[in-house]
Parts: sequence; C-alpha cells; structure tokens
Amino acid sequence: MGITERKARQKADLRARILEASRAIVLADGFAGLTMRKIAQAIEYSPGTLYLYFEGRDAIAHELCIGGFRDLVAALTPVAAVPEPRARLEALADAYIRFGLEGPETYRLIFMEDPTIVKAIYERPEAGGPDDPGAQAYRLLSAGFFELQAAGRLKPAADPLVLTDAFWSSLHGVVSLKLTCPGFPATPVEILVPTLVGSLLDGMLA
Repeated sequence: MGITERKARQKADLRARILEASRAIVLADGFAGLTMRKIAQAIEYSPGTLYLYFEGRDAIAHELCIGGFRDLVAALTPVAAVPEPRARLEALADAYIRFGLEGPETYRLIFMEDPTIVKAIYERPEAGGPDDPGAQAYRLLSAGFFELQAAGRLKPAADPLVLTDAFWSSLHGVVSLKLTCPGFPATPVEILVPTLVGSLLDGMLA
C-alpha cells in the first residue's frame, strides 16, 4: 500500500470513528447532546480535527440520518423483487416493521429524534435524487402503487403518491407506538400488521 492509499484509508477510518462516536452520543443524549467537543473527547482528538472531516455538528447529524436511511433501504431491497405488486407491498410492510422493531436505535435516530435534522435532509440539493437513500426507500414503496394503477387495480381517482404516504404513515404509526408504548396496541405485531396492511390495501384497490 502506497503513502497516498494509506493516508486515504486512515482518513476514512477516522471519519468512521467520528460517526460511530457521534451515533453513540445521540443514542445516549439525543441530537441536543451532540457537540463537537463531546465527539472530540470520545475519539481523543482535538475539536479542530473534526472540522477537517465535517463542516460542523449539523453535517455529522445529517450523515447519521442518511446512514440510517441506507440501512432502511438495505432492509427493504431483498423483498422489493417480489413480482406481484400487492404481495410486494405486504412483504415491504413486514420488512419495514422488522427494521423498526429490531433496530429501534436506528429507527428513532431517523424518524423520532429531531425533526429539524430530518427536515434539513429533505431540503438539501441532492434530496430526491437517484442516490438519496430516503428517496430510494420511498420509491420502493411507491413503485407497487404505480404498478397497481397501471394494471387498473386502483380506484379511478386514486393517487399512487398519496397512497404511498398513507401506507408509510400507517407503518410508522405501528413502529412508533410499539417503541414508545410497548403494551399498546395489545394486539401482537404478527396479527396487527397483516390486519392493518390487508385493510389498507383492500380499501385502496378497485
């Protein structure tokens, strides 16, 4: 390994350490507790060093959220290949719920921690582009509704994007309730989710 490659690797490793330490701080203290000084103490570097890798605290927070969305895309992608659109949406719903309940720290990080951070992610220039993981996750869900519309299986006035929003919102409701109020709803997730998803799709389809 040459000097250039070694420096690039060292830089990538330190950047990863910064994000790992930042994630631990956010999970313990929330985004409000994330400061450059606290991160620097965690990795035993000076605060000034952090600015060689990130513009500031908000840039780190944004990167943590984007990483969470990448994890969500990775969880949804395996079932996105189901050919029949309704069955695919059902499978995506199951994968989404599992992602949230099996990785509550990541889910809270990207959806339940600081709305101003997530809002800023959606407002950045590359938001909605092909490489934006949040947009990728959304398109995995919306594709099923567009395919159902193309096949004439949606109600005539149905808007696939509105249905996607309603579908996602319902799934988020289940995850957020189970994370914040474990005893409510009392119905087990294994029964609740198929009932919810089936009722939603029955109401959306022609």
